[in-house]
Amino acid sequence: MIFPQSVTEMFGFSLVSIIVVANVIFAISVVFVERKKPSAALLWVSVLFFLPVFGFLLYLVFGQTIYKERIFRLKEEDDRIAKEVIARQEQELEHFHVPPEDKAGDYLKMIAMLLRNDGAVMSNDNMVEVYTDGNAKFDALLEAISGAEDFIHLEYYIIRNDALSRKIVTALARKAREGVAVRVLGDAVGCHSLPKDFFRELTDAGGEVAFFFRSKYLHINMRVNYRNHRKIAIIDGKTGFIGGFNIGDEYLGKGPLGNWRDTHLKITGSAVHSLQVRFFMDWNHAAQADLGFEERYFPPAEGREGALVQIVSSGPDSRGEAIKKGYLSLIGNARESVWIQTPYFIPDASIMDALKMAAESGVDVRIMVPCKPDHPFVYWAGFSYLWELMDSGVGVYTYDNGFIHAKTVVVDGIAASVGSANWDIRSFALNFEANAFLYKGDVPPRLKKIFADDIASCTKVTPKMYANRAFTVRFKESFSRLLSGIL
Repeated sequence: MIFPQSVTEMFGFSLVSIIVVANVIFAISVVFVERKKPSAALLWVSVLFFLPVFGFLLYLVFGQTIYKERIFRLKEEDDRIAKEVIARQEQELEHFHVPPEDKAGDYLKMIAMLLRNDGAVMSNDNMVEVYTDGNAKFDALLEAISGAEDFIHLEYYIIRNDALSRKIVTALARKAREGVAVRVLGDAVGCHSLPKDFFRELTDAGGEVAFFFRSKYLHINMRVNYRNHRKIAIIDGKTGFIGGFNIGDEYLGKGPLGNWRDTHLKITGSAVHSLQVRFFMDWNHAAQADLGFEERYFPPAEGREGALVQIVSSGPDSRGEAIKKGYLSLIGNARESVWIQTPYFIPDASIMDALKMAAESGVDVRIMVPCKPDHPFVYWAGFSYLWELMDSGVGVYTYDNGFIHAKTVVVDGIAASVGSANWDIRSFALNFEANAFLYKGDVPPRLKKIFADDIASCTKVTPKMYANRAFTVRFKESFSRLLSGIL
């Protein structure tokens, strides 16, 4: 049907009017309702008014917010128990003795801060293994699944529709048929490509599956913010996994980015109990369930002395940006070196200042990022910050042997963090993340050695490269950085 010109003009005018009115409403919400940080609020208002249509679409995808209330609520009794544990450990930390020669004692105040801020209980009886190759990590996970006797809890941001994921689902279904309780939690956006019947083998065997922030509309989810980016697994309450690997063939190096370099931990010890609590809170929210804190889920550890570990979580449901504060504390405690690996680097002002101050104080600060982007916008925005840090003496390296997805930091070979949180604003404030912070044992020095070995596969970025970069690269960096605070 061909409409008269006046009708089409009227329709066009109405659409523009609707968008303009919507932008005004969004702007009011940004300033008076959501109360975003001043810099982010100013940027959103500018985008909405100067780029009306583009800004309207951006806000629909990236600007949606939820109030800063705790969306995960423990039952009253469980909450009371948790508070008692935290209060008791705060008292213990005041009298916690560390030999003078043990430099881990420098981190007691940081441990106390994360305990108060995030409820991150400390344990010092953990055995920790480090995996940097997907084949080794998933072999270890499948072995742990095979040996499960009571329950298996998996929580991953991405689960692909491919051979590795199907292999894991089959292994889980086998255990479910044996009577083991199996629960799998995926993120609705990270797992959006899975067919509807992907987990049928598991659910038919009695396993349970849930998705975080699932949309009412199949394969359509506008909630880009507030994703569950965690990658954890708990088997029988005795063995836990945490780190950067999602589940899919690409994490075995079989994807378009080639070799996949990541970091994941296997933990046995009391820190696994903290992973279990994290899973319960996420599962109860996503599945609308009420898993209780039964003793079977928290079997006593062997009690041997081992690595000192805190499991730290953060997200829009938490009081503060706990993982970011952990990163800042690590940088502040550094005496010799701060070595960081991250695929995405879009820091806020506090992280930038801390890294600059450390480097300018003589600390050996190094940052390793991929040589190729999987998200070009984020990649170019990140380099705009890295160039700036180089002026303060920070060493920047691009990993050339495939794609580096590890989210690690190691300080002085004494303390470290491994988990799901990137060094970017999205991980600090918008996504639900989980990291293990380690303060003694052989893991921090091992991570430092791994970083040093990775340098052999890197190119060191120099000021000359910065000066000689093409105009198109400069434009990409500038434009990407302009919007990096809201995307």
